[in-house]
Amino acid sequence: MATNISYKHDNTNYRVETTPGSPSVHRLIPEQENIGSIRRLTLGERDPTKINKTILLVGETGSGKSTLINALVNFALGVEFEDNDWYQIIKEEERSQTESQTPDVIVYEVFGLEDRTLPFSLTIIDTPGFGDTRGKERDVLVSERLLNLFSSTDGVREIDAVCLVLKASDCRLTDRLMYVFDSVVSLFGKDVEENIVALLTYSDFVTPENVLQALTGENICLAKDEQGKSVNFMFNNIQKTERNERKERALKYAWESTDEEIGRFADFLKNTKPQNLTETVEVLNRRMRLKACIENLQERVQFIELKQREIRQTQDALKKHEQDMKNNKDFEIEVDEVYKGKEPVEGERRWFWLWLNNPGATCCEVCKENCHYPCEVAWYPSKCKVLQNKCTICNKECKVSGHKYEHYCIVCTGKCHVSKHVKDERCTECEDGCSDSSHQKTPWRYVSKTRRVKKTEEEMKEMYEKGKEGSEESASLLETLQKNIEDLQKEKDQFLEESFQHVVELEKIAMKVVSLSTQVHLDFLIEKMNEKGDTEKFKKLEMMKSKMDENPRIKSALRYMYGKTAAFGKATWDLLRGNTAEQKTSSTV
Repeated sequence: MATNISYKHDNTNYRVETTPGSPSVHRLIPEQENIGSIRRLTLGERDPTKINKTILLVGETGSGKSTLINALVNFALGVEFEDNDWYQIIKEEERSQTESQTPDVIVYEVFGLEDRTLPFSLTIIDTPGFGDTRGKERDVLVSERLLNLFSSTDGVREIDAVCLVLKASDCRLTDRLMYVFDSVVSLFGKDVEENIVALLTYSDFVTPENVLQALTGENICLAKDEQGKSVNFMFNNIQKTERNERKERALKYAWESTDEEIGRFADFLKNTKPQNLTETVEVLNRRMRLKACIENLQERVQFIELKQREIRQTQDALKKHEQDMKNNKDFEIEVDEVYKGKEPVEGERRWFWLWLNNPGATCCEVCKENCHYPCEVAWYPSKCKVLQNKCTICNKECKVSGHKYEHYCIVCTGKCHVSKHVKDERCTECEDGCSDSSHQKTPWRYVSKTRRVKKTEEEMKEMYEKGKEGSEESASLLETLQKNIEDLQKEKDQFLEESFQHVVELEKIAMKVVSLSTQVHLDFLIEKMNEKGDTEKFKKLEMMKSKMDENPRIKSALRYMYGKTAAFGKATWDLLRGNTAEQKTSSTV
């Protein structure tokens, strides 16, 4: 039953639901609202004249983040061991390590206690536990959620600490944790290293040499104290354990030691300069747009290679029928025709409190291209980050008062208007529309497909342009086909050059940590630049890859990433693994 309580160190009434016991467990009922797609839970009312500190928690499923957040709230409330009470803003349940209790990014706020137990109010950003087996595609959404949070008018503007949460007993850092750390920390600007700390849970409060050595061995840069040592804080996770005489001393020691560490953590936050997120928002936006551009360009290259293969098949078949063409004898050939089709995308709609995600892709129907995939946050193309405002007068972004703006895509070939873009559910079986109610409608994206078709000479002439009259006709058509191949090659080279420039730019804006978003494109570009014979760019890409491969963290993160194909899309991973267009054809015919 919900009741109102006013705690001894607090003059604000909070609604709670109490479960009697030793200690009594009180579930706090905060005010709830949404910041875009982010849920915000607030205790008390913010005083804009008071200092607020914001921390971001990152960790694996099962690392103890939920209990840690509750411990911070209890400290802020001034709860002591002798009170025999435990307050929960997060309901802690017994679940397997592979099942996350936190389904999405959530913001917790504790106001009204400044200068009592803490010298500031506290905002906690809790990211989902990574590695949840119920939804691997969830990992890729975190950066988009954080971008929404940091760029919203009522969102977060500063970060005082990025906290890597891990168990004090860990002797090594798992591939999954390295993926978590690099995925989230690389979102920030390069100066954030001074604000990264380790929060060690399930601690016995003896210096955890093993986990600290593991952090050092993985080249994780943490903030340094006055002695030049990495900053870390230890916490225990047994505060709400049922008490008896045998456990009393151990439980009291754990509680008071945790409070002492939280006090040290509060001093660190008080003296730490916050990181402004203006640069972070710009980095997040640019990285997401560059990544979308690279993936779109790679899909275009794949389509061109399939088209070149189709033309070569046509050339070979025409050479076999050269005499028939000279004698004006009818004939037909079979080729693998390439076309753009639709396929369902992986992912499902899930409720995150009062908000429903919208899996799928933002696609251009004119260019028949995927402009942003996966695009989980935007409900409409106009809300997608790859659609930008462009001045209709200056034909670019401008700040001239009175000028009119329209949304245009920065990704697709034609850089088309927002009205040409879609993000909806369709029947992928019927391709161009479906009125059959029995057919399932799903989120979709464009893919390059091939189909075996028969073509007559007349159809080929119409397709590849009519040549000369009479006996020279066969040579003319073959020459036209060859010119088409050469024109496609020029277009392909242009796309590869654009991809290369995007990769270089992406690496420039990345933090000093490993840039996984760059790594996933390197193998593809290295192979293509080698085929093209561009030695200079080939060597530059090889150098970038070699530098990443020397870092043990990239190996750990990539090992984990290879098991998460749903988060990156099948086409991207086919390219990453080195599959050529010819190798893929057999599976698409």
